[in-house]
Amino acid sequence: MNTCRKALWAVRESGLPTVVKPCTDCSGTRHHPSGKFRLNANGKLLDVWLLLCCAACGRTSKVPVHERVRVQSLERARRRAYETNDPAMVRELTMSASLAAKNGYRLDWTGTWELETDTPCHSPDDPAPLTVLISFELPAPVRVERLLTLGLGLSRAEVRRMVADGRIRLPLALDAKAHQDFQLTVDGGRSPRPPPGARHRRPAWI
Repeated sequence: MNTCRKALWAVRESGLPTVVKPCTDCSGTRHHPSGKFRLNANGKLLDVWLLLCCAACGRTSKVPVHERVRVQSLERARRRAYETNDPAMVRELTMSASLAAKNGYRLDWTGTWELETDTPCHSPDDPAPLTVLISFELPAPVRVERLLTLGLGLSRAEVRRMVADGRIRLPLALDAKAHQDFQLTVDGGRSPRPPPGARHRRPAWI
């Protein structure tokens, strides 16, 4: 009786995304978080900005996080995180797609992730299907096709052929960009070449 094989692939964080927006002092467009917030209190109202540094000239710019918000409306822990330049809060807001949309810039996720797999080596003739759970440590939008080529150690043409033949079953389109956990199935029989090693990391570019 066939036993379903299981594997876990994890999209691991290797860096923060780059903020892409024009610099007011130079022709640069790429910014990195400075690791700090700026706060301005006016009575019972509070402004909070995330501070960025231009990668080209080093100029500091501000991204509005809260504008004239009532101090009492912010959770004490969140307000404290702003006041202490909490790295976890800097990370959260740097990766925030909603903050980027609100302030009219985009995020470049190039070089921010790598794929870690624990796919074991199986016989090419093993008829059992392989169920793969892909988990995301960060919300980087990654093409499904890219995940398959990295995780299975196959070319794009081979992956496309297996999807077309129904041997790889996906809940998303092959050219879709995933940023949340999902599961896929690879039919057994003639299994794809597994990546070498029991566990490894593969650097990836979107």
